[in-house]
Amino acid sequence: MRPGRRRAPERREAGVSRRTERIGEQIRAELARLLREEVTDPRIGLVTLVRVDVAPDLSNARIFWSALDDREGEPLAEAGRGLRSAAGFLRKRLSSALATKRVPELRFEHDPSLAAGAQMLSLMAQLEREKKSE
Repeated sequence: MRPGRRRAPERREAGVSRRTERIGEQIRAELARLLREEVTDPRIGLVTLVRVDVAPDLSNARIFWSALDDREGEPLAEAGRGLRSAAGFLRKRLSSALATKRVPELRFEHDPSLAAGAQMLSLMAQLEREKKSE
């Protein structure tokens, strides 16, 4: 880079800063640990925390999750209810792990993108097998 020239800033979504990204990643990692080691609700099962979006003022955090068994219907709804039920416990446990004055309110939202990706890969593999059999 030549002297006197500035680097172009990275493009980010509105309201997302390095700080909120960093805190979101810390929340995701700690929630994953808590779900694996401390939450005992059988409704939750095996879930993957896909992404965490944190408000700039840390008032709330939207946690996007996907289940290993991501079929639509009752098991998926039960996992969502289990996560919402555990939100208070998880928030309290996060307060000791985060070095912030405010711990955001946790809102869990299902993200079907992992299941859609797996379905797409399955369809591509099926097409490849059909192509080889011709």
